[in-house]
Amino acid sequence: MNLTHLHLALNHLPVLGPAFALALLLFGVWRKSEDIKKAALGAFVLIALFSVPAYMTGEPAEDGVKGLPGVSKQIIEKHEEAASVAFTGLVVIGVVALVGLLVFRRARPVPSWFSSLVLAVALIVVSLMSWTANLGGQIRHTEIRSNSGPAGGQQ
Repeated sequence: MNLTHLHLALNHLPVLGPAFALALLLFGVWRKSEDIKKAALGAFVLIALFSVPAYMTGEPAEDGVKGLPGVSKQIIEKHEEAASVAFTGLVVIGVVALVGLLVFRRARPVPSWFSSLVLAVALIVVSLMSWTANLGGQIRHTEIRSNSGPAGGQQ
């Protein structure tokens, strides 16, 4: 397994994880369950931590594919820029969730304003990760590229 393969294997957690944690938090809010809300906060922390290797293997993955036929440097750069923003969002939600776990530990309930804040940030992060994943997929999957402009498969 090379670093490109490792990047492809690892990137599923930062893409799918925030959506799972968001759904878990929504369920916890709906059920008014402090345990489920805190589990969702813990999930955001773990996802942020485990996303570091996916992000760190991005540059070596780029080196592994940039010379291959059909690979567009422009698409790689767009993916890289989106990944930087999305990863920053993951770090932010991970830190916010960690602070929430520390402040609202033990029997202290998670206030609705805090749950709402995390839900709003999570929606942004899920959107950013979806966009980043789409751009990453376009690097080798020409069938999902737009046919307009340089990103349409031109190098």
